[in-house]
Amino acid sequence: MTAPQPTEGELAILRVLWSRKGPTTVREVHEELLRTKDTAYTTVLKMLTIMSDKGLVRRDESERSHTYVPVHAEQAVQTSLLKDLMRRAFSGSALKLVQRALDDDTASAEELEAISKLIAQAKAKQKR
Repeated sequence: MTAPQPTEGELAILRVLWSRKGPTTVREVHEELLRTKDTAYTTVLKMLTIMSDKGLVRRDESERSHTYVPVHAEQAVQTSLLKDLMRRAFSGSALKLVQRALDDDTASAEELEAISKLIAQAKAKQKR
């Protein structure tokens, strides 16, 4: 299976589907998206149709209201997008990516502590 590369709009829909953890109708997706952005119902329907054709979501047509579920787990999509970004923008360097992420001073002290722990865990894994 090829790595998923959803657009920004597709990601917004996927976030709704991931958060609901079950089959979701177009209306339910539309209502959730309306909380943050004025989006037409027909736009959501068209996007879900395209996403189904692309293999990003699976459509169940067995009921009157079709439902959708994501094909890929959130972590798999994030990993795919991150690898693509790292390859294209940072020449494949995790160091450069992390440097840019930390250069803008948006990480809180708690986040920096958590990052330190993740680095220690990654080092421990490599020693095995």
